[in-house]
Amino acid sequence: MTMFTLSEIRKTFTNGEIEEEILKGINLSLKEGEVTALVGASGSGKSTLLTIAAGLQPASDGKVIFEGNNMTAMSSEEVRKIRASKFGFVFQFAHLVPFLTVEEQLMLMLDVSESKLNKQEQKREVSRILKSVEMDHRKQAYPSSLSGGEKQRVAIARAIIHKPKILFADEPTASLDSKRSKDVMALIRELTKTLNITTLMVTHDEEMLSYVDNIIKMSDGMVLQNEV
Repeated sequence: MTMFTLSEIRKTFTNGEIEEEILKGINLSLKEGEVTALVGASGSGKSTLLTIAAGLQPASDGKVIFEGNNMTAMSSEEVRKIRASKFGFVFQFAHLVPFLTVEEQLMLMLDVSESKLNKQEQKREVSRILKSVEMDHRKQAYPSSLSGGEKQRVAIARAIIHKPKILFADEPTASLDSKRSKDVMALIRELTKTLNITTLMVTHDEEMLSYVDNIIKMSDGMVLQNEV
């Protein structure tokens, strides 16, 4: 089922008297249970498109349709609530809070997403999710004691703890070596399938494309090719 649709998305930036169109009428549909990768050279518009899809910045024109609703017509507060409750985010760096344990990182995400679970239920859910990413044994550890791969696994657990509909991943393996990159991508793919979520990912690493269902090639703010 189609979960997410981008329709004629355009983005223009103004630098003094010069206007530059970064995105030039992008159309894209994303389905449940699939990983879609945005690929292309630096400056092709990949990350701009992802941040617009995620409601982190507005489009200059076009529509972002999520669950049948036009996000571009919503207030900033309505979009914020969708981001907090329905979206998950994984970035190039884990961005873990240095003074919180692994368990506390995930508990905080449940609070931000306004979880209806009580504290004991939250702790049980945190343990369950950490087991799914093979990090339950490190739940009392602080970020400073974790490896790069472990930090990214925690970041993925934090991104899915509130059961999002969409997972946005911006260069999730760029800071990792080849083995850890493959481990993280295998995990993202497995969670996308088992939780039946929709994953949109930006990557430069062609080795990671074997883990995705769809490849969207971009250049100069346009889609060149859509491969399934």
